[in-house]
Amino acid sequence: MANQDDNRNGAELARDSIPRLLSLLSGVEKVELERFTLEIGDLELWIPTGSSPAAVCLPALEKIKPTSLLPAPFSLPSEEFPGRIHEVRLGATRSVGGSRGRSLVIGGADSPPFVYADKPPKHPPVFALDVFDMEVALPKVLKSNVKDVMGDPAEWARMNVKKYGADMVTVHLMSTDPLIKNASPRDAARTVEAVLQAVDVPLIIGGCGDPHKDALVFKEVAEIADGERLLLNSVTLDMTEAKTLETVTKAAKEHGHAVLGFTGLELNKAKELNRRLYEYLPPEDIVMDLTTVALGYGLEYSFTIHERARYAALMGDQELQHPTISASTNAWAAREAWMQMDEKYGPRELRGPLWETINALTLLLAGVDIFMMMHPAAIRTCKDTVNMLTQNETTVPDQLLHWATMKI
Repeated sequence: MANQDDNRNGAELARDSIPRLLSLLSGVEKVELERFTLEIGDLELWIPTGSSPAAVCLPALEKIKPTSLLPAPFSLPSEEFPGRIHEVRLGATRSVGGSRGRSLVIGGADSPPFVYADKPPKHPPVFALDVFDMEVALPKVLKSNVKDVMGDPAEWARMNVKKYGADMVTVHLMSTDPLIKNASPRDAARTVEAVLQAVDVPLIIGGCGDPHKDALVFKEVAEIADGERLLLNSVTLDMTEAKTLETVTKAAKEHGHAVLGFTGLELNKAKELNRRLYEYLPPEDIVMDLTTVALGYGLEYSFTIHERARYAALMGDQELQHPTISASTNAWAAREAWMQMDEKYGPRELRGPLWETINALTLLLAGVDIFMMMHPAAIRTCKDTVNMLTQNETTVPDQLLHWATMKI
């Protein structure tokens, strides 16, 4: 009898303690029990047996054919950037002491290219066609267009402008290379003088790549073309080491020309070269060449370098706030652009111009301002693309307006 009273008193005590225990545990997330034992008796699991419940039959949904697309809101993006690309003027007209029919201004961008509808390019990209001061080995598809004027840079330049619509002409002074003809700086200056008389568009003057010889050539050319606002292509960090950079930059400044700083796919080197150039020239006299690599040989890396440079400049990096140039002709360094291949790859007469066009259009979307090109079809296609991208109103074929519902 005493055991029953103890059990009853314990049960009543536990029952009476529960409300107090619950109030004490109010707001407590975790409870730790010490010296706690839990005994569990038999565990029984009940599994129902028999047939499964009958499936519920739902009425078939009526198929309704949509008559229109779901409306979706869209607003044109717009964004302000703190940086801006310097403007560089190339070519000098008679009113400012030159002889060019017109000047070209590049740069001036304050937003990424062709992204914001309310921010079209301040100055559209320009396209230059190449001229060599001596006969050079060219793929057949290129040579067929210029074979009648090779060996005559002046006539070659005239054809590039009159027939093929080049905005500028690039004169490559290959004969000055000490390992080729080692032509004198004076001979190179005569060639440039002849081209200046043959055409009235701005000129890009390319050297041979030897830092010592190029410095002498650029100095002579700068003097003979005083006031014409040439773009001297190019100055490099090798010129700094060879102590010839000062020769070129002083000649450019004294005679009113701009210079092109060339570096190889390395933004830190581009910034370093620009810092050296600032010692002699204002930013408005400097253009950057960050290197163009052919499609299939690293074009995506060239695109990345140019894009990084442009975005850094727009975000405020003053050492990269310069217009850029692309030697899209490097596309012809790819064998696939000119060699005879299986029929499934298409004729090389078409494949080569397409290769060059893709090179140029890729870097166009990265913000490049000048393109040095060679094939007339490539430059024409790129110009048409720029015109299309910069038009405010474009007529879209009716078929394209209904692309989502078209049956093919």
